[in-house]
Amino acid sequence: MRDHHLIEEKIENREVFSGRLLKVQVDRVRLPDGAEVTREYILHPGAVVVIAVLDNGKLLFERQFRYPLGRVFLELPAGKIDPGEEILECAVRELREETGYEASEWSYLGLTHPCIGYSDERLEYFLARGLTHVGHDLDDEEFLEVLEMSVEDAYAAVLDGRITDGKTIAGLFLARNSLLGSP
Repeated sequence: MRDHHLIEEKIENREVFSGRLLKVQVDRVRLPDGAEVTREYILHPGAVVVIAVLDNGKLLFERQFRYPLGRVFLELPAGKIDPGEEILECAVRELREETGYEASEWSYLGLTHPCIGYSDERLEYFLARGLTHVGHDLDDEEFLEVLEMSVEDAYAAVLDGRITDGKTIAGLFLARNSLLGSP
């Protein structure tokens, strides 16, 4: 392997917290130069993000309160992957639960790792078209508003700071060619 001079070796692992969503780990590792240090990180089950395009060309967004930052954010529909769940199955479920829409066309856009310094979280992105409204099916603990936004307004909202959510910004970037045409 060409990267052997960069690889850290796990010596010891300790779980310090296990919750419904996250697990916090502390590992003792050996650095490439032989020194030993600790690494703290979060295990996350991963999530999907859906860029849902309505027949009128507008995108579906959500407004949702996010407790860690104490405010409402404008973001794309997204949700946690359940154990054993296929990522497309998760995307279909999350779009239906959160927005009340089902899609007849699905395209996989890609993968990001949003927090590489402290988490193994991965985000899987899908573009959904051919939407039909069938009614919401929110989880008991979910409170959100669904709204439509033009593609141009969505990109403008990123640039003017109305959209600061990283998964939404990454999703709009990954969907750029599909939404605006090839550069």
